[in-house]
Amino acid sequence: MRLFYAFLALLVFCGHVPAALAADASVTISSPQEGARFSPRTEIDIVYEATLGPNGNHVHLYVDSGEAVVLHALKGSYSVGALTVGIHKICINVVNKAHTPVGAQACVEVSVE
Repeated sequence: MRLFYAFLALLVFCGHVPAALAADASVTISSPQEGARFSPRTEIDIVYEATLGPNGNHVHLYVDSGEAVVLHALKGSYSVGALTVGIHKICINVVNKAHTPVGAQACVEVSVE
């Protein structure tokens, strides 16, 4: 046990923290699936989960590169409503307090036919 604490102290002293000990930012979209198809009158719900990491503050949801909404909940769902006919890219990005992306994002493309 002493060896573990000595190793941990060495990591902290040297400024290196392994990924297992530091939570990195991440985003997952569990619904809709990549390539999902919808009719033009179907409300599309995005089900997501995000981890902010050390530099994140909240998440933004984008539809076709235009910001749709700021999401403060890290897990949940959001309806983007019915979209026009065509292929649409829906993305969720982790951003900092200045609303600048910190690198973590997830995207899915859906088709409205």
